[in-house]
Amino acid sequence: MKAPVPIDLSVEEVAFVRGLVLYEDAEVLALAKPAGLSSQGGRGQAHTLDELLWAFAKPGKARPRLIHRLDRDTSGVILTAKTKPAAGFLGKALMARKFSKTYHAIVAPGAPEPRGGRIALPLRRVEEGREAYMRVCEPDHPDAETAASRYRTLAVGAGAALVELDPETGRMHQLRVHMAAIGRPIAGDPRYGGALVVGGCAVPRLMLHAAALTFPHPAGGRKRVEAPRPADMAALAAALGLG
Repeated sequence: MKAPVPIDLSVEEVAFVRGLVLYEDAEVLALAKPAGLSSQGGRGQAHTLDELLWAFAKPGKARPRLIHRLDRDTSGVILTAKTKPAAGFLGKALMARKFSKTYHAIVAPGAPEPRGGRIALPLRRVEEGREAYMRVCEPDHPDAETAASRYRTLAVGAGAALVELDPETGRMHQLRVHMAAIGRPIAGDPRYGGALVVGGCAVPRLMLHAAALTFPHPAGGRKRVEAPRPADMAALAAALGLG
């Protein structure tokens, strides 16, 4: 397998991605991915986060490696490894479900009932044209993938609620589909029934944010990294009385 070819980035792109750093040490680099930036494999002309990581590469060395992904329209903590051993260690830890991910989301209409709980609904991938979706399915479906998510309500406002979500598994679009399945789709997610206007307020995008990530550090112990809520999500939460 050939090594990735370095990409020339503009001064503005280097400054932009360096401004996303939440935490860095000799082995890991955690960034606050903004909504609208693809983690990998974007179709547009703009560089993906994976490509922007060349801003951190030392001359003649590889760039940091993404350990996991976030959906294009999801904001928040994303982790990379700066060395090959760290990437191997973190990749195995991720597969062994030793990562703990905490998301915040604005859902509508109102709070889930009950206010907190566990959603264990198998999912299957469905291709429609160039788009891929996940659908809830029966456990015995040949394409079924087990999926479980925990949720709890943090605040309730005008026809909406702020919830904390903890995925136990890492299926594509899992949190989005699970919240839709209990009648509380995430605001700004029309793909899965999410409202584009909530409480009279326009929803600018998918209101899903990776607020914190806890993981075993290659050097020992566990590390927790948090990403502050983006301005657009904070503004909508305030307008809806969600704090």
